[in-house]
Amino acid sequence: MSTKAVDLNHKAIVFSDFDGTITLTDSNDFLTDNIGYGYKRRRELNIEILEGRWTFRDAFRDMLSSVGSKTPFEECKKLLIENIQLDPGFKPFFEWCQSNDVPIIVLSSGMKPLIRALLDHFLGAENAEKIQIVANDVKIHPDGTWEVVFCDESHFGHDKSRAIKPYREAREKLPKEKWPTFFYCGDGVSDLSAARETDLLFAKAGHDLITYCKREGVPYKVFHSFEDILRDVKDVVEGRKTTDEIAENR
Repeated sequence: MSTKAVDLNHKAIVFSDFDGTITLTDSNDFLTDNIGYGYKRRRELNIEILEGRWTFRDAFRDMLSSVGSKTPFEECKKLLIENIQLDPGFKPFFEWCQSNDVPIIVLSSGMKPLIRALLDHFLGAENAEKIQIVANDVKIHPDGTWEVVFCDESHFGHDKSRAIKPYREAREKLPKEKWPTFFYCGDGVSDLSAARETDLLFAKAGHDLITYCKREGVPYKVFHSFEDILRDVKDVVEGRKTTDEIAENR
């Protein structure tokens, strides 16, 4: 896994999950439910991950193998572009971040080629290029089948905390008054490793990340769309509120 050089010359940096957070529907869930072995088995494995009986890496590989073993990758990409929708609040959020020099870094357990294709579709290729993506990759075999290629050897497959760690370490070398504020936005089990790593965690209403935060005592702010995130990020960046004042579950 690699990231671009750490640049902390910003008031804030937003790290965000992609599937089910920036999009309304998780693209990997969509593929598993509609092409793979279906919703019932997928949800069973999500519960197994939350309860610690399966690793995310093993469960995610199992889900995607039920898709990649029978449907070509380009066909999956086309299907997602036709069916996945952007959170309606994300484009205004992206535009505000661009205007205020706040980088958005996507940390995803999905596959970079699919994420890039969807962002190009949603935002246009020129705008999409302004969003850094750290994600898993894909290996396409000669017979047309494909499989996920994980970022690292962790039981997450992509331990998102590892991508945030260089930013935290670099920030700690600066005087505290020069620290940018770090935000993380997520929704599900792939975000568990990142849940404690930033100054303010946004957790999507009705999803597994909130279940984890409540159980483990991790502070978070619930959101329904990026309209909520934009409001709170603006309040922090513009000095009206602190992250501690916004966070719940403290």
